[in-house]
Amino acid sequence: ASDLEEASKHKDPLKYHEAWQQMCAANGILVPGGFGERGVEGKVLAAKWAREHNIPYLGICLGLQVAVIEFARNVCGMPSAHSTEFRENCDEPVVIFMPEIDRTTMGGTMRLGSRPTKFQDSEFARQSKIKQLYAGADEVHERHRHRYEVNPEKVAAFEAKGLHFVGRDAETGERMEILELANHPYYVAAQYHPEYLTRPLSPSPPFLGLLLAASGQLDAYLAGQDVTQE
Repeated sequence: ASDLEEASKHKDPLKYHEAWQQMCAANGILVPGGFGERGVEGKVLAAKWAREHNIPYLGICLGLQVAVIEFARNVCGMPSAHSTEFRENCDEPVVIFMPEIDRTTMGGTMRLGSRPTKFQDSEFARQSKIKQLYAGADEVHERHRHRYEVNPEKVAAFEAKGLHFVGRDAETGERMEILELANHPYYVAAQYHPEYLTRPLSPSPPFLGLLLAASGQLDAYLAGQDVTQE
């Protein structure tokens, strides 16, 4: 991801152009979880490329957060939008430290373990691709590992522009767990870590959706067609 950033263009032009060549050739883009600031702006650029060019995108944990940052900057008119993990005093904090977490004891204070995510009762959420991939479930249990979350005060502005938080925590409804972008082949992100529960013969719905969309088979799959021979 760091090779996609503007600084790499001057530091190592070959790596910069190779990274962008790979990005432009990709049929799907995955931005996984991560810690630390290295490559964050490159991940934002990856989310932007996927959104603007209708490339299937899956964000996991930090991958959800960079998708929110990118959307805030380039769609919602918040050019200084960032996460307080990387810019503590930014003017537009769209990702914030979870309020109940103790900053002084980092090791055991993450939001950990299996937690319920409830799909929202909105027209978009009921018809969303990710809900269909979860077989229409009203609630899913997935494992978490994070300290930062989407700022709930900004959610209304995002949804007004088409970035829908179709899944939220079942306890309060104020934690954004799953997002999906309107009018896109597949632009999905989850705050939880679906890779913890995926299995070779039982693939996690977010990953299955990415691969189906990247191979041009998602719509057929959701329509009930057998795509196993493709």
